[in-house]
Amino acid sequence: MCMVGDVPEFNIENIEMDLKEYVCLDCENKFKGLGNSVICPACKSSNVEIVSAEK
Repeated sequence: MCMVGDVPEFNIENIEMDLKEYVCLDCENKFKGLGNSVICPACKSSNVEIVSAEK
């Protein structure tokens, strides 16, 4: 991102993300993630299911 002049103030703690809890149906790993194409961090499978969502 290219900007001219002052950089706007950016505070990551003020950003609300819709974290969802997933379970991998292949290795049964439970993890949190976001996005449309979630992949299990343990086995790299895309065979995952949403367990819950939090804000």
